Amino acid sequence: MRRLALLSLLVLAFAAPAQAEPRRFVIFFQEWSAAIDDAAKGVVAEAADYAKTHPAESIRVSGFADPTGSKQANILLSELRAQRVADLMIENGVPTNRIEKIGRGSVTFAITSLESRRVEVSVAPTKR
Repeated sequence: MRRLALLSLLVLAFAAPAQAEPRRFVIFFQEWSAAIDDAAKGVVAEAADYAKTHPAESIRVSGFADPTGSKQANILLSELRAQRVADLMIENGVPTNRIEKIGRGSVTFAITSLESRRVEVSVAPTKR
């Protein structure tokens, strides 16, 4: 009987739907800039299309800056980058109320400073 109960618990654990991983899109920026170039516009359009085909999922737009400059300047720049990407997603048909914008400030890069000058768009299942 005990084995049957354990087996039932295992079956339920594996049968439960797994939480899907968020889909991420990354937009890169030039140093001290929030301008979105043509390549970045393509990535934002792809993120917007994906978000529109997954209307129940939440959207987080997180801006980052490289470590040069003051903490306050980097926070403002990361917020501006996130706002620019969010605005472009809205222009591409994503409802404003689905987008959460966050300016994360500066982050240290692994290989090049370009890695830090980015916005990440994450489209993920809404947590229940």
